Amino acid sequence: MSSPVFPAWKWFIEFTHPTQAHMHGVKRYVYSGKTQFQDIEIIDTYFFGRCLVLDGKIQSAQFDEYIYHEALIHPAMIIHPHPREILVIGGGEGAVLREIIKHPQVEKLVMVDIDQEVVELCQRYLPEWSNGAFEDPKVDVHFMDAREYLENTDYRWDIIFIDITEPLDDNPSYRLFTKEFYQLVVQKLKKNGVTALQAGNLNTAFFECHGAVYNTLKLVFKNVESYGAFIPSYDTNWGFIIASNEYSALGVYPAKIDTEIARRNINDLRFYDSQSHTNMFALTKDVRDRRSKEKRIIEDDKPLFTY
Repeated sequence: MSSPVFPAWKWFIEFTHPTQAHMHGVKRYVYSGKTQFQDIEIIDTYFFGRCLVLDGKIQSAQFDEYIYHEALIHPAMIIHPHPREILVIGGGEGAVLREIIKHPQVEKLVMVDIDQEVVELCQRYLPEWSNGAFEDPKVDVHFMDAREYLENTDYRWDIIFIDITEPLDDNPSYRLFTKEFYQLVVQKLKKNGVTALQAGNLNTAFFECHGAVYNTLKLVFKNVESYGAFIPSYDTNWGFIIASNEYSALGVYPAKIDTEIARRNINDLRFYDSQSHTNMFALTKDVRDRRSKEKRIIEDDKPLFTY
């Protein structure tokens, strides 16, 4: 049998493990550079359109970023009856802001991102991701370390979203995955507050990050619930976690989700509704078993690093 003939275009190779990688055919490199904190590339691919790549990993792609961002944002926004004051940690593309301001109750929306250059490059090269959200009068953006911001504010939030890169040993995001950081988060939430965050790969071969984040949050919050959505450009089921001392995403009736979406007059969702919500929180048995076997706790002096 003859070997397949691959086209002659350039390839972007994303390593998920020293022995595994995904290849993407590249039309052109739009931007490539290095900020104070991370490497950044913006590339046009044949399959997924324009992609944001940080430290060699695709963060979001034109083809499917709506799945990731709707999955991260709307479960927490819907289970909270009055999400008025929202904090976003990370979220440089601005797509999380875009999704949050679809909810008419929102009065105050603060975003804290350490890398101003990435945010500005996203506004320049990926404007459809934010869709004008940075110009919304409710939005206030701070370029600084999120942990420092929380340590120095007395404000309390209805929801805190954490949309940061994976914890690599050469960037500062690993300090936002620890028990001490989550203890700070719960202090800055109102009594009925909610936090939601991206929480790593749900592939059981790469499950350490998700399992450790889940265990660490369980030390701080009463209700901690894993969920996931398949992201085609990641080629995996990606994990999220929602945590609260008051509300449970598992306890909401599906019909209430659709009713609340309609009541808030949100009519442009492409991924999230009651059926998607139920599906995301229905983890398969192997994932639940793998999570139960993970015992690691992440602490400041015992950080977690991924590939």
